[in-house]
Amino acid sequence: MSFFGGGLQPQQQTVNPQNIAMAEQELDMVTDMFNRIAESCHTKCITKNYDLNDLTQAESVCIDRCVAKFFDAYQKVGEKMQQMGQQNMR
Repeated sequence: MSFFGGGLQPQQQTVNPQNIAMAEQELDMVTDMFNRIAESCHTKCITKNYDLNDLTQAESVCIDRCVAKFFDAYQKVGEKMQQMGQQNMR
């Protein structure tokens, strides 16, 4: 008997199309958020002249703060939308 299930018959698993659609939507949202963070924080924090191979300390600090603020705002908006959705269901 194999630890990887080589001696077992594969089970038929049904895939719920609704779950697939929800997962795809979530992936799209996460990808969009990542792209917006990268674009916004790069524009705000990175200088236009690329003289150095690495980020400066100021650029690193700026990016850390920018990303933290973006996530904080994203979380607050999500919580507010959830509250509004719950109020609409009542």
